[in-house]
Amino acid sequence: MPERTPQSPPSLTFVTEAAVTAQIEGSREECVDLVRRAYLTHDSGDSVNPQSGFLRFPDNPRARIISLPAHLGGEFGVAGLKWIASFPDNPRTHGIPRASAVLLLNDPATGYPAACLESSVISATRTAASAVLAAQTLSGGRGARRIGIVGTGLIARHVWRFLRDLEWKTGGFTLYDLDPEAARAFGEEITAEGAPEYSVADEVGQAFTECDLVVLTTVAGEPHIHDPRLLDHAPLVLHLSLRDLAPELVLAAQNITDDTDHALRERTSLHLAEQRRGDRDFVTGTLADVLAGRVEVDRSRPVVFSPFGLGVLDLAVGSWVLDRARAAGTGHTADDFFASGAPTAGTAGNASTTATTK
Repeated sequence: MPERTPQSPPSLTFVTEAAVTAQIEGSREECVDLVRRAYLTHDSGDSVNPQSGFLRFPDNPRARIISLPAHLGGEFGVAGLKWIASFPDNPRTHGIPRASAVLLLNDPATGYPAACLESSVISATRTAASAVLAAQTLSGGRGARRIGIVGTGLIARHVWRFLRDLEWKTGGFTLYDLDPEAARAFGEEITAEGAPEYSVADEVGQAFTECDLVVLTTVAGEPHIHDPRLLDHAPLVLHLSLRDLAPELVLAAQNITDDTDHALRERTSLHLAEQRRGDRDFVTGTLADVLAGRVEVDRSRPVVFSPFGLGVLDLAVGSWVLDRARAAGTGHTADDFFASGAPTAGTAGNASTTATTK
């Protein structure tokens, strides 16, 4: 057997938050299409998306760090891991954002890590792109009479930017947040960026009853919305935060997920509904089912989209950002990060021999 020519390990490219943001700004339509294609690739079976791992802290039960390993095949051909922390007390105690994340992308030929990207923006982008894709697919257009937003933090801002850049038509926004001043600041921000008008709701139900599209982007750990009559007018609800709705509301709606096995775990609202019913028959299907024409939704009935958030979406958006950042020269490359890993000519290809350390 001919001896392999020894090669140096791949370099490692670092992409900062500013460089990530620069590639996403002005390209949100393309991001939505990336997410659509990733969903369909995952639906075809050309992916590996293990269950997310949750690292929790006994002395800080609201905090968690989540690992999302995945492989996305087809046109993407990428593998990697998102490692994302959610520490809800950060803004109050440290003056920094709740969420922080990195995305590691691996070289498909060697398995070596090839890139490390700041990923709170990538994560928020794929979440918002998924939400707006679902809204368009499930409603049949890019418009809503009025849009309700519950929770006016980072994810809400990213959803708004997608709605803005994809030129959604709406008469206005009803905003609700536990901090009314935060809701008001959000309203001032979006009207300055082109939203027609906004109002701040006194209670969460107004964001439902006044609106035909409702976006839930809270950090709730347990259901806090209990009245199924809030769905009587058949709104479309984008349940991005997964744990806001009591089982009564879930069971009163048509339920669409990104991946049912993923979405019905970790005490999500869908998981609690499954525990109450003892089955999953209340799940209508996945967004890919709707995109592929296998499932139709009845728009005369309420629809709830509950995406658990698939690692394959981070890979799709992250690998696209990486290619663009490299082309723009905004990635910082460390050529010697794995400098001790190059095999010598005598040991190349010999898996049983320990590589010489430089």
